[in-house]
Amino acid sequence: MTPFTRLQGRAAPLMRANIDTDAIIPSREMRSVGKTGLGVSLFANWRYAEHREAHRDEHRDEHRDEHRDEHREERPDFVLNQAPFRNATILLAGENFGCGSSREGAVWALTDYGIRAIVAPSFGSIFRANCIRNGLLPVVLPASIVDRLAAQMEAAAGEIAIDLTACTVTDALGQCYPFALPPLQRDMLLAGLDSIGLALRRATEIDAFHDTLKGKQPWLFSGF
Repeated sequence: MTPFTRLQGRAAPLMRANIDTDAIIPSREMRSVGKTGLGVSLFANWRYAEHREAHRDEHRDEHRDEHRDEHREERPDFVLNQAPFRNATILLAGENFGCGSSREGAVWALTDYGIRAIVAPSFGSIFRANCIRNGLLPVVLPASIVDRLAAQMEAAAGEIAIDLTACTVTDALGQCYPFALPPLQRDMLLAGLDSIGLALRRATEIDAFHDTLKGKQPWLFSGF
């Protein structure tokens, strides 16, 4: 994963509470088990209005999944379809963002789109853990501050800067807001490590433990 140190960019305000993982990426959009290619499906129900004609021909209907993107129109009222936010790297949201299922594809869709950080008053617990494991920074700030950031973005006041080393968010007017992140999770994001990568940092210790255990209890390793 790409290490997260400091990010400055446009933040898209999606100020809805309780945005669940099925809204982030609907189940029908999970067309593969890979982490890439899902950005186009991010917030699909809100971003697109499908052509009805595309579903009238039953022969084309058999291949709907293959050609779904060709039959979509963007909804101009959705924030990510608007010029200032089309290339946003930060998302601002309401409380309990990412609630619902444990669908990791929701995080993959966000990162594949280009979102590197989400700022919200609170997150669904499983979604938040999935963010850390996939290099997406979940920043918790009070609702009043998130609303202030959203108002600045809607007024095209500038960009937001997030510094993970200092654990601060700086708004478009230069005001700085601290946020908290557990040290281990912060280290994972700074180094660009998932859970496996974090464990492999201690590969020498793991190997030494394995060798010691094998010497003390060799019957555990018979047949291996």
